[in-house]
Amino acid sequence: MTPPTLAPAFLDAAGWGGAEILPLAGDASFRRYFRVVHPEQGRGVLMDAPPEHEDSRPFIAIAEHLDAQGLRAPRILHRDLEAGLLLLEDFGDRRVAPVLASSQGDERAIYADAVDTLVKLHEAPLPRGIEPYDETVLKREVDLFVDWYLPALGVEDIDRDGFDAAWKAAWPGLLARTAAHPVLVLRDYHADNLMLLDEGGLGLLDFQDALAGHAAYDLVSLLQDARRDVDPALESEMRDRFIQRSGIEDRATFLADYELMGAQRNVKILGIFTRLWKRDGKSSYLKFQPRMWGLVERNLAHPALAPVADWFDRNVPPALRAAAWQEHAE
Repeated sequence: MTPPTLAPAFLDAAGWGGAEILPLAGDASFRRYFRVVHPEQGRGVLMDAPPEHEDSRPFIAIAEHLDAQGLRAPRILHRDLEAGLLLLEDFGDRRVAPVLASSQGDERAIYADAVDTLVKLHEAPLPRGIEPYDETVLKREVDLFVDWYLPALGVEDIDRDGFDAAWKAAWPGLLARTAAHPVLVLRDYHADNLMLLDEGGLGLLDFQDALAGHAAYDLVSLLQDARRDVDPALESEMRDRFIQRSGIEDRATFLADYELMGAQRNVKILGIFTRLWKRDGKSSYLKFQPRMWGLVERNLAHPALAPVADWFDRNVPPALRAAAWQEHAE
């Protein structure tokens, strides 16, 4: 990756003039990240978020809110919103997913820490002005499946009315419970966005799209990970840990909501990964589609998803599910 042309002047204004700029990462958005190394200041992370595509203000607002609650988001060292550049605290290289992939971390202990961090997050007050993760947003997201997934596999006659009706029948209770007790939902809380910090604890990344939503959403994002397999026994243990530590009394209702949130998120991701391929030329995400189907089918097995499961049974036969992506995945 080539650093943005304004990066040297930006770093000079931040007191980091002459720092070495090294490629670090990109993600599924237009954001790019670079590590900057300065002989006196040390290391930082340069976030390049082109303002014509990305608004960095939500990232800043949520980062500052998390920091105020004693949670570890990268501290913002310098900013230039017109240029779309932020200089951030560097959390290092110990991202949870690669650490676990190399068998260098205690998976159970790390996931327990991640669950406890969520409990702490949910105990904190909501940031001022946070938008709700309501039916309009949930519906817009789940529509990505019928907008991108099915057309990519050649399905033209899509029962959209039935799709809408199935979801509308499934989530009234969940929506009411969300409105009664909303929490901050980071929306991409999983092993690739968690950092093991030298000081101990977890650093949080990729939270700029946070909304006020249901407590199960980030939990299912963590435990039904699109990019890595989480053993069902560990998922069950961590889910129970969350329920106990959050003081949730109606376990059955929470588990139903957990599967509803899982279905919504996982069906949405099937659409997002397809869109990344068809619109943005990022076919590498297609290798995750079989895992996503395994998760979706587990979600749909819960009685709370009966209307949605029925729609999928009638409209998405096995030939359009996991096996359909083998020839496209890299």
